[in-house]
Amino acid sequence: MNIFITGGAGFIGCNAAKRFMDEGHKVTIFDNLSRKGSDWNLRWLKTQGKFDFLRGDIRNFNQVCRAFKKHNKTDVVLHLAAQVAVTLSVTNPRQDFEINALGSFNICEGVRSHLPQAILLYASTNKVYGDMKDEKVVKRGRSYEYEELISGISEKYPVDFHSPYGCSKGTADQYVKDYSRIYGLRSINFRQSCIYGNRQMGMEDQGWVIWFIICALLGRKITIYGDGMQVRDILFVDDLAEGYLSAISKISVTNGKTYNIGGGPKNAISLLDLIELLEKVTGKKINLTFSDWRPGDQKIFVCDINKAKNDFGWEPKNNIEMGIKKTCEWTKENLEIFRKLYGR
Repeated sequence: MNIFITGGAGFIGCNAAKRFMDEGHKVTIFDNLSRKGSDWNLRWLKTQGKFDFLRGDIRNFNQVCRAFKKHNKTDVVLHLAAQVAVTLSVTNPRQDFEINALGSFNICEGVRSHLPQAILLYASTNKVYGDMKDEKVVKRGRSYEYEELISGISEKYPVDFHSPYGCSKGTADQYVKDYSRIYGLRSINFRQSCIYGNRQMGMEDQGWVIWFIICALLGRKITIYGDGMQVRDILFVDDLAEGYLSAISKISVTNGKTYNIGGGPKNAISLLDLIELLEKVTGKKINLTFSDWRPGDQKIFVCDINKAKNDFGWEPKNNIEMGIKKTCEWTKENLEIFRKLYGR
């Protein structure tokens, strides 16, 4: 297949690109290289295989159209380019809207106009479900759990966009879904949970798993906002890339559908338990402090991934300990890079 990846030099993008190239597919990357580490990822990707690179911005519709016209044999558009932090969306909501909502609309229109044969796979987010403050949650040990939703949050759960980020990503989510209904576009929505792994440039407000790992290895303080019992289902990036391939291969089933994609109940962990695991894996005592809860923080979010399993046979292969060990090993190998990026 010919696969066109927006944001292909980002964390998820470069891992997906490598996976596709390993399978023998032809890859084109479209990226403005604004994200910290994207140049580094692009240089690494050049050592992994051959691909085309186009420097461009999804906010510029003319650039999007020119790229799609040039690559008019594209079979799949994997749309990953995004503004990814809730905090930045609050401080600069216009930029967040222009990238996530307008940029994604440009991709939908570009595909409709120039690549009507292509599959559009959009990386949405679990933030479309809002803060879920009315969901019943109980404490068990050092973790929060859903009182009733044993399998986690399914795709039938009502959307409730909170924060400019939730609004912009949710807008794109709905456009991708509706372009399938109205224009017959072949599309797939992945509402992704906490993705982590190699080549991620995490920060405190986004990419928190790798941020914890970086801080642990550099001996930096980690601040937990809340009591640390909040739970997330975390997913190693290799499993996500496998999910993209599987969903695309079953387009006769997945077309027009939305899937919650995360680690699921088997890969759910509290922040306190992750800290304990990191101390075990790194052999380092972590300097931990606590601060107030942040507005909109969920006590728990866990995906129900049964729909993905039933429709295209996907579920994570890397459990939490496997994924954390792999990510810690990679981070250790590149610790000098992180010292330069984040300081000692």
